[in-house]
Amino acid sequence: MEPEAKKVRIAAVGDIHVHESDKGKWKDYFAKVAASADVFLIVGDLTHTGDEAEAEVLLEELRACTIPIVVVLGNHDYEKGRQKLIRQILLKHAHLHVLDGESVVLYGVGFAGVKGFGGGFDNYMLSMFGEQAMKAFVQEAVDEALHLERALARLDQEHDGIRKIALMHYSPISETVIGEPEVIFPFLGSSRLAEPLLRRKVVAAFHGHAHAGNLDAELSGIKIFNVAKPVLQKEGLTDGFFVFEI
Repeated sequence: MEPEAKKVRIAAVGDIHVHESDKGKWKDYFAKVAASADVFLIVGDLTHTGDEAEAEVLLEELRACTIPIVVVLGNHDYEKGRQKLIRQILLKHAHLHVLDGESVVLYGVGFAGVKGFGGGFDNYMLSMFGEQAMKAFVQEAVDEALHLERALARLDQEHDGIRKIALMHYSPISETVIGEPEVIFPFLGSSRLAEPLLRRKVVAAFHGHAHAGNLDAELSGIKIFNVAKPVLQKEGLTDGFFVFEI
């Protein structure tokens, strides 16, 4: 018989929006995360305005987190076009992984991550038709889904039968963004991001971005969690992070 896979506790949060003035604000929070889980996921909008000074503050605060950290960037982190600088700064943390179409294996679990993009859901998903600007918008979502597919495929190719977790900033389904105005659904995620999750049979996916959305839903047996910090607060998770055991 195969030995039973070790249980791994995954803490997750998104949309922490660290400001330059936040020095000292997050250390106790990150220390509590480290005491509660084996791996920590931050699913985008790590900074508030995409400034490298905010990333430097976050890096110092994250020194209190002694477990492996896996992050993807969000739209706020791209705001000033300094996302590469933010990535470089965060990678100074010895145990931190920034994923952008990449994957990492921790404690026998494979994590694949992308930022994701908008485009709408199901029958209301935007199509590749019309003006070049519209086609470019849709192409961005297609590209992000392809990056996620490749990252998950690499995990399958290199680690037969591995348990897989996906993280992204934008939502792959509409159910976890319900609560937001319907008119902005196309800017909160895309069903294109769901296709790799289904094909590669991930166990769960984590996203943020939709601050007024819902914590959890299912996609053909796959757990989907919206762990935007305001959602966790609304759900009464007073520690400010969500823990999932796999």
